[in-house]
Amino acid sequence: MSDLLERLRGRGWRLTAQRRVVAEVLDGDHVHYTADEVHAKAAELLPEISRATVYNTLGELVSLGEVLEVSTDGRAKRYDPNAHHAHQHLVCSRCGTIRDVHPSGDLLADLPSEERFGFQVAAVEVTYRGICPNCATG
Repeated sequence: MSDLLERLRGRGWRLTAQRRVVAEVLDGDHVHYTADEVHAKAAELLPEISRATVYNTLGELVSLGEVLEVSTDGRAKRYDPNAHHAHQHLVCSRCGTIRDVHPSGDLLADLPSEERFGFQVAAVEVTYRGICPNCATG
């Protein structure tokens, strides 16, 4: 059972067959699928699932804070089930592959007070960009 499914059960979220399949598709490390990719994978498990149901379920999961919506460089939004574990992203500038990374240190503390301009900073989002091994050799 995925961490996402456990969290959803803990919230008392009604797990229909369609919702369960979407949650199952999102299970795993470094999962950052587009809505269309989620639909394609969900349809392999439940052929009658509609694109609208997938989009609606993803929207609900984002609203609940159980899935993060990730956008990079104007590409399609991707959905990250790793919403409850602090992490940043490493993105391939060519193919768009995204990996979760966990840099050491306190990224929030790394911003000097004179660079905060009076803001009460609550969160940090860092995106590392580069070329993945597949694109580098291809």
